[in-house]
Parts: sequence; C-alpha cells; structure tokens
Amino acid sequence: MATRDFSKYFLYRWRYVIGYGTIGLLLAGLLVFAGLYLPGGISELEITSVVRSAAITLQDPATLTISNLPYYALQAAIFGIFGVSIFTIKLSSLILALLTAIGFIFLLRRWFKPNIAVLTALIAITTGQFLFIAQSGTPSILYVFWPVVLLLLGTQITRVNRFRFLWKALFALAAGLSLYTPLSVYSLLAIALAVVLHPHLRAVVRKLSKIRLSVVSAIFLVTIAPLVYLIISRPALGLTLLGVPADWPPNINDNALLLLQQYFLFWAPSVTYVLTPMFSLGSALLICLGLYRLIRTRDTTRSYLIILWLVCLVPVLLLNPAFTSVIFVPSMLLLAAGLTSLIDYWYRLFPLNPYARIAGLIPIAVLVSALIFTGVSRYVYSYHYAKEAVSLYSRDIRLLPTAAEQVVVSEDEEAFYNAVAQYRDITVVERPTADTFIASQQAKGEFTGYQVTEIITDTRSDNADRFYVYERAVEQQ
Repeated sequence: MATRDFSKYFLYRWRYVIGYGTIGLLLAGLLVFAGLYLPGGISELEITSVVRSAAITLQDPATLTISNLPYYALQAAIFGIFGVSIFTIKLSSLILALLTAIGFIFLLRRWFKPNIAVLTALIAITTGQFLFIAQSGTPSILYVFWPVVLLLLGTQITRVNRFRFLWKALFALAAGLSLYTPLSVYSLLAIALAVVLHPHLRAVVRKLSKIRLSVVSAIFLVTIAPLVYLIISRPALGLTLLGVPADWPPNINDNALLLLQQYFLFWAPSVTYVLTPMFSLGSALLICLGLYRLIRTRDTTRSYLIILWLVCLVPVLLLNPAFTSVIFVPSMLLLAAGLTSLIDYWYRLFPLNPYARIAGLIPIAVLVSALIFTGVSRYVYSYHYAKEAVSLYSRDIRLLPTAAEQVVVSEDEEAFYNAVAQYRDITVVERPTADTFIASQQAKGEFTGYQVTEIITDTRSDNADRFYVYERAVEQQ
C-alpha cells in the first residue's frame, strides 16, 4: 500500500500561516478586551504610576531619579497626546505587550521548531500572568519586554549575517535602556556569563570587529550615562535597580514559603493584584519537564543561558519575592523545551508511521487547548467576579464628569487628581468657588452655601457612591 503524502493537504501546507494568524487574532482580541473591560479599572499601583509619569520634567532632575524611567516617559507622552483615561493609563503597557508577544514568537522560532513556537506562543499569551501585566498601567510589562528583546537581538547577532552591525547597535541600545528597569542587570549578567563560559559564544565574540565593538560599546555607555548620573544623585536608586528590598534583612524562610505558594499551591488559588499560582498545573509540569531536558542538554548555548539566568534570578526572588514577573520568560522557554521533549518522544516511538505520528498530536492538541482555555477563563472570571479582586480597582476617573471644572478630593487622592488635572480641564481645589463642583466620596461633607443635587455611582455592591455633585443653594426670599 502506498504511503499517503500529507504534504499535499491544504491544512498541512498552511498550518503555520493558520497558527500564526490564530495567535495574532487571539492576541489582539485579548489585549483590547483586557485594556477596555477587565479589570475595567485602575489599581493603587497604576495610580502611583500616573503620578510619577505626570511629575516627570527636565527642569527638575529629581523627578527623573526613579526606576523604569523609559516607561514613565512613554506613559507621559501618551497622556500628552490622548489625555488621561483608564485606557490611556494602560495603553503604554498594551503597546509593549504587543511588541513583546511578537518578539517572543520570533525568539521561539529561532530557538525551537515552528510547531513548538506556535504552541508555546498560544500558551504564553493566554496565561493569566501575561494578560494581567499586559493591561496593567505599571512598568511590570518591562520585566517581560526587555528579556525578550535582549535574547532576540542577541540571537540575531549570533545566527544572522545580514545587518549584523545593526543588530549589535540595537542590542547595545536595548541593553542600556533595560538597566533603567529593576533586575534587568541579571539578564545581562546571565548573557555575559554565557559568553564567557560557552565555547561557541566565545568564538563568536572573538570574530567581532574591534572597531565596531568599540562603537557598540560607546552606544551602550552613552545610553547608561544619564542612569549613572541619576544613581549618583540618589544612591537608593541603584539598590532598587538591583532588587534589594526596602526592609533589611529579609526573612528568607517566609519569602521561600511565599514563592512556593505563588507557584505550586494549585489546590488553593487566589486572586489579588496577581493570580496565584502563577501557572496552571499542566504548564508547571511542562516547565519541570523542560528543566529536566535543559539539564540533560546542558552543553547547548540555549541551556547554558537559561540555567545561568535562573541561577541569577532565584537568589534575588528569595530576597524580594515581589518581582514574580521576571521569571515569566525563562519559564515559557522551559515550557517550550518541555513540549519539545513530549513531541520528540512520541515521534521516536513511531518514526515511520505517519498515522501514529498524527494520532499522537491529538492529546497534545487537547492539552494545549485546555491550557489556553483555563488561562483565559481563569483571568476573565477572577477579575470579573472575584470580590476581593474587583474591589481593588477604581473606576472613578471614568465616572468623573468631563464638565467638572472644580473637584474637591481628600488628601490621599490629591496627588492623583492633580496629575489628571494636567491633562483634563479640571481644577483640584480645597474650597469651591464655582456654582457647581464635584466632591469625591472621601471628601464629601457639608459645604456652606451648597447642597447635593446628584450622586454619581458605579455598579459595586459596596461603596458605590463615588462622586457627589454640589450646586450653590438658592436663598429663600
């Protein structure tokens, strides 16, 4: 009986186009949905981010002595163009998340087979952790963005001959900018150690042109020169970038227990600002399988880099477990390695039987589909129905009337609304003088000569009264 040639089938020939098209549509839909509807509000961390972004000014260098300065500068630029709203607060993260996902797909294609790249990318963009940091108007997305950019550009340097100097220059620029983000130095340290320890990478570096290497080094030094000045101006910034916790000494035992709960407490999931455990049980098993594969193939460049990266990050996480997002990229690379082991094992069992090879893909497709479905559904249901999560997000800025000229707020809210006032036609006042003004829930009270005419509410079951509209009382004749 003749062997059937599956390469002539339409679905087989166009499988990667269909796969990447599915990834693109799914990614765009999820980012828009997360940015507009879930959680549908801003957290305290996002409020802090707005205040920091609005405060940036070249006239006052003290406003620049903050970590993640490039992110806050991007957010401030978006505010200047589009104003401040819940969506624009999140827009900078959504843009970076889109670029991160695209870069991660290219990175996976460089490091793994195309089928592994498609499956891993689908799982990665649908995890609750990625969706959360993608819509969060805070610099958390940078903990995923910079590693992807650095690894992709580094791979371009070692594997692509065309435009190699351009890739080197971009790598130097990205490396310099990444140092403005906490813990990025450890990604660069892992890359540097891999270059020193792995023979192939050492050989690549030896072949680099000394003149071009000097130019690239100059680009890197120019990029980090402002950072060096900022650290000299405020030494505490350097400790923040290294991930040193504010409370010293840290309790290592408590931190280790917290990390175990964040990653392995599958029977007691919880949701606050983040979903725990970080990965589902299926993803965690694939990550463990990938770690086993990397240990067995530790002589490869890829294994060297990931293992060194984890060695650098684990001690930092024990000191400061708040930086959970930094482990996302190496975890997804381990997951890709786990999928590779799973598929390769099945192919080794049936090297010549095409029907058995295809039949083996059915349980893998079911597994990946289940991981995608559980990732999306867990994120959606947690941030839409979980009371402990919903109550953490404020929708007040959406409820604030656009015609509100004077707004009275409490002392705790003043910094945020002053930042909003820079981009919206409102004025934050202590004592109202207009005929009509708005008071926040925390600032409501008796105002001489005014009376409440309207209460602006949201859909919450508790504390639904968000703003009070006051109008000047008409004196009785």
